[in-house]
Parts: sequence; C-alpha cells; structure tokens
Amino acid sequence: MPRKSKEYQIVEVLWSDAEEKGDTGWNDIKEMLQYAKKPCPIMKSVGYDVYRDKDHISLLSTIGPDECSTIEKIPIAFVKSIIVLSPVTPSNILPSRTGNKNTRK
Repeated sequence: MPRKSKEYQIVEVLWSDAEEKGDTGWNDIKEMLQYAKKPCPIMKSVGYDVYRDKDHISLLSTIGPDECSTIEKIPIAFVKSIIVLSPVTPSNILPSRTGNKNTRK
C-alpha cells in the first residue's frame, strides 16, 4: 500500500536475480548445462520502501517534495530478505533549509 512520505523506511533488499547466458546462434551444450547448475546471483538494493504488496516491493533511491528518482520494482518471489536500515521518525528528519548563504544572485 502507498505510504505517506513521513512513514518511508530505508531498507536493504537481498534478492535473487534472474539470469540469461549464451550468444546469438548456437552455444556449446556442455558449457550451458554446466552454467545451468550455478546459483542465480544475489543482489542488494537499498532505498526508500514506498510500496509493498504480496507481489512486489518498490524502492526509490532519492525522494523530494515533488520529484523522485526512477523506481525499482522487485518481485517478492525473488526476495530473500528485507532489512530495515533506518526507520523514519521525527527525530531523524532534517528541517528544510531556506536562505542558503552560498546562493549566487
């Protein structure tokens, strides 16, 4: 479910990535069968947990008041673990800065 920005947590998601190997055209079957036995790579993604349901989790790496980075959606079936790195609480939210002295006119 979508969350209000003050409720976003920073999380690390460990997930198993889907993979494909081989060149266009014919490939050596022994090499492909050997590669088939290798486990899929485990990836780590860190970001703001902005949406999660039974099918996927969505992360943003950067978020502002009216804009954000691209979104990363990871299927829950791929997820190995989700670790909360920084719960958002009023004590760790910095106030907005106004009147920056280094701003050029």
